[in-house]
Amino acid sequence: MPELPEVETVRRGLAALVIGKTISRVTVTLGRIIRTPDDVEQFKLMLEGLILDEVSRRGKYLLLGVGPYTLVSHLRMEGRYGLYRAEDPVEKHTHVIFHFTDGTELRYKDVRQFGTMDLVPRGDFSSLPGLQSLGPEPLDESFTSEVFAGQVRKRRSGKMKVLLLDQTFVAGLGNIYVDEVLFQSGVHPETAAPQLSDEQVTRMHAAIVDVLRRSVELGGSSIKSYVNGYGQEGGMQHQLRVYGMERTPCPQCGVEIVKTRVAGRGTHFCPVCQPEPKA
Repeated sequence: MPELPEVETVRRGLAALVIGKTISRVTVTLGRIIRTPDDVEQFKLMLEGLILDEVSRRGKYLLLGVGPYTLVSHLRMEGRYGLYRAEDPVEKHTHVIFHFTDGTELRYKDVRQFGTMDLVPRGDFSSLPGLQSLGPEPLDESFTSEVFAGQVRKRRSGKMKVLLLDQTFVAGLGNIYVDEVLFQSGVHPETAAPQLSDEQVTRMHAAIVDVLRRSVELGGSSIKSYVNGYGQEGGMQHQLRVYGMERTPCPQCGVEIVKTRVAGRGTHFCPVCQPEPKA
């Protein structure tokens, strides 16, 4: 958390709230959040007086266009943004504040302190291998069934649960939506890529697009602490069919949902609707 739908929801909120604002100064109270440049004071000086003119996304990364730079923000586990008035009390675990000339502030809060920020030349991500190596963007029109099938057929091994979590395979999916995608496509999480039929590959592609689009429409899933740029929770958690539903009846067949671990990740599935792959 957050995954693609949550980051996209944050992106949309920030685009409506902060585009066109001018940064007067920046406050950083936890230096390790700032990775690039490696001098926090330089980071602050580089942003002073610049206009925040774009908010985009790639996978789980937020990309904020600021003058000649792109601020790459990776929220990781619990990073969140919110727009406040300068006189509003600063909450605990607020580590970066972008002060705007109009008296408002964009504040970054991160209880777990795993989030990162990199300020790089506009559109130049060569110093960020994690961003550069991302796989196809699943909500982009270019992510066709044929493209996904090509990704699958290149893999001679690998459980689908693990592959779908691999950001170089498909960008933006995390544990919640991988479980939902596998259930919707009727594929057991331990099915290896070569074991998939053409029909299963087609179903899985459709499930990826459908699950992510529905979640974006509902503002993402507020499983733990996620809220959007307005401080509002998402609604997708009320429509999850298997994730977090262990020991409850499967919505399709009524058999109890099982929770296990695949590659160290908690994994939810229906043993009837998602039969084990044949050896």
